[in-house]
Amino acid sequence: MARYKDAVCRKCRRIGEKLFLKGERCYTPRCAVERRRRPPGDATPRRRRPSDWALQLREKQKARFTYGVLERQFRKYFDMARGRPGVTGDNLLQVLETRLDNVVFRLSMADSRQQGRQLVNHGHFTVNGQRMDIPSYLVEPGDVIAWKRGGRNGSTPKFIRDLTDGLPKRPVPPWLRLDVGSLSGEVASLPDISEIETGIDARLVVEFYSK
Repeated sequence: MARYKDAVCRKCRRIGEKLFLKGERCYTPRCAVERRRRPPGDATPRRRRPSDWALQLREKQKARFTYGVLERQFRKYFDMARGRPGVTGDNLLQVLETRLDNVVFRLSMADSRQQGRQLVNHGHFTVNGQRMDIPSYLVEPGDVIAWKRGGRNGSTPKFIRDLTDGLPKRPVPPWLRLDVGSLSGEVASLPDISEIETGIDARLVVEFYSK
């Protein structure tokens, strides 16, 4: 499976703003965007007014980088959103938000979406009691996401206790319910566009693919 293996901070610098791809580090002075406020590479960027196409491409890349999705899969999500009733841009963000790795991040069970993807890949989560190791799995209302208990006695491994200490670490969106006691979360409903805070202008993404 294809995977981006370069430094993720380069993505933030390319876009020109924080995408919060490295969790807590993005809130500290160690953030690459704070230390190097210029695109990656040796060439000095020319200051010029970006074209409409450039703005649309930037927003599409911003959405891809934020959710950690490659171009082929992102286009698949766009076609899925376009086939649903309603506003295509809103549908696209809704599909991206319901990815399992994003839900794990939204529930504060991971410090970043990238970490959430790794934890899901390693089989540390269950959906409705069944082990799930597919980060792109799309959750539905009523689904219950929980940590997979480890050990013969069903105890919680130390790394999970350390990772979940102090939950919730950030506000949990209204479309999710977090149960700190059982280290689980429930999908109460599909996310409304007003509940998705990513700073992504989905209208520009739709315009990019509509040409």
